[in-house]
Amino acid sequence: MKITQVYKRDGKVVPFNQQKIIDAVYKAIVGTGNHDITLAQQIAPQVIVVLENNFPKTIPSIEEIQDIVEQVLIDKGYAKIAKHYILYRQKRKEAREKKEKKEIENIPYHTIWEALVWNLEHSCETIAKLNKHIVDGTFLQLVKDSEDSYQSKISQTISLVKERLDKLKLLIIAGPSSSGKTTTANYLIKELEKQGHSFLKINIDNYFYDLKTQLRDASGDYDFEGPYALNIPLINQHLLQLLAGEIIQVPLYNFKTGRQEQTFSKAQLKPNQIILIDSHYGLYEALTNHIPNVAKFSVYLETLCQLKDNSGRFVRWTMVRMLRRMIRDKQFRAYQPAQTVGHWHYVRKGELKNIVPYISQADYVFNTALPYELPILKHYLFSYLPAIIKTYQHDKQREDAYIRAKQTYKLLQQITEWPDSSIVPPHSILREFIGPK
Repeated sequence: MKITQVYKRDGKVVPFNQQKIIDAVYKAIVGTGNHDITLAQQIAPQVIVVLENNFPKTIPSIEEIQDIVEQVLIDKGYAKIAKHYILYRQKRKEAREKKEKKEIENIPYHTIWEALVWNLEHSCETIAKLNKHIVDGTFLQLVKDSEDSYQSKISQTISLVKERLDKLKLLIIAGPSSSGKTTTANYLIKELEKQGHSFLKINIDNYFYDLKTQLRDASGDYDFEGPYALNIPLINQHLLQLLAGEIIQVPLYNFKTGRQEQTFSKAQLKPNQIILIDSHYGLYEALTNHIPNVAKFSVYLETLCQLKDNSGRFVRWTMVRMLRRMIRDKQFRAYQPAQTVGHWHYVRKGELKNIVPYISQADYVFNTALPYELPILKHYLFSYLPAIIKTYQHDKQREDAYIRAKQTYKLLQQITEWPDSSIVPPHSILREFIGPK
């Protein structure tokens, strides 16, 4: 291959990666309503041929490569895909131009401030003070207070939802991976049903395309962390059918086998019933774009952990969620902790592109971080981390996993472990990850 390097938009020279062309073309194909990854894999080499035979430079820029992708798609008769590829480029350009402004808008300052004040009032704003609760015998009280705080947020959310019930057709629980959407959605349904309101829950996870059709990297890891991994046209079709009073056939996705099952379940919306969905991409515009905004109420969940480590830095929210997911993947999805860490770069990539940019559109931001959870999480995971660090230490393609593993290990070293998970209430959001009592 003649082309071995490429200029990024900031002028840096990086290795040329054909997989990025496959990924971009595949997303354009998905935009046409197709989900044929093989076609993307066939088109990419055609781009390489044109690039190497007709391009005068030895190091092209990303923009120049994208121009050639457009040219090949048009010349080879893929006009529909080319249209969606052009739209894809334009959206990415607009996203870059708005990035700085959006980063400011998408920080939920008010919710963060509330979390920090709560921690200060309960003397758990630092790891040192959190550890002191364990030493002083006040850890159980911190657990109770944390769970009470979570329940008060449930009550606040219910009050906001009830204000919109006269026009409400769809309740959305959104947020990044392991933010606690399932438990929170179940709580909201339970409490609102006690007050005479009825919901039909649609599990968006059942609309994943088969794993074998998803994008893969050079290491064979699947990228199923973007909305393109979901059958969005079918989701929209089913939502409209439900609102029209029709019966739908809900698919069933098996996470252990990575494919759709051959069995379906029927669903139909009863009079005055409200649809509820919990999904990473609940706020992603295309997911529910046929339903008017006035008929939707959205709740965005995030682990807004306001805890400083021993160096005075706040613990990363994404690290708390990764720890939760490492446990859940091992417990329920036949996915080992090392695999979760190795896959996390896809999770973050998907979040930053398709989840975080929509925070400001949510009607309510719900902090699901439990101030007491890190000592519990350490008990489940700490012993795995040295081996995970060793696994990725010399893997250049998994440098991100190596760095994350080291950062996580360093964090958990500072925390006093609590080995008895029985203190976690049976209906705690933490049970979604560690399993039943």
